[in-house]
Amino acid sequence: MASALKNLSQYDDSTLPSAEGLKFGIVVSEWNQEITHALYEACFDTLVKHGAKPEDIETIQVPGAFELPSGAKLLLSNFKLDAVVCIGCVIKGETKHDEYISNAVATGLMGLGVASGIPCIFGVLTPNTYEQAKERAGGKHGNKGVEGAVTAIRMAALKYEVKKPAKSVGFRTGQ
Repeated sequence: MASALKNLSQYDDSTLPSAEGLKFGIVVSEWNQEITHALYEACFDTLVKHGAKPEDIETIQVPGAFELPSGAKLLLSNFKLDAVVCIGCVIKGETKHDEYISNAVATGLMGLGVASGIPCIFGVLTPNTYEQAKERAGGKHGNKGVEGAVTAIRMAALKYEVKKPAKSVGFRTGQ
């Protein structure tokens, strides 16, 4: 298991673009609130740490993870945003309910992101136990809220970088 090897929330500050001038949305599930609010705080703090102004971060709460795509759509319909981070926690239970919820959320966010052209970041934990969730919400495996914020910053900046015609992004073709 890769997460057993290190804190996965570590990243190189020097390679992260500035979030200055960018606008973000954060949608937080109320279900498993102790976990999701720890993820939210880390996400918000990371965005601000890298230059986003608190007033440029719109936050809403939804009842559960299943409602994250609808919440993201509401934010995108009402605010001009550069990326939306969707935070939730779906813990495995005795049935396959967690699989249905996780798949629906992932599919919904991917579809919304592609259709809108605005990155919708999947910041949903899918652990087997509550203890595993805590380890990923500020415990020994870091905080996935940080990772959601870093991904949002990178994707928002990439959107603007691709629009610049004079610079190649990624790799070169035809040479």
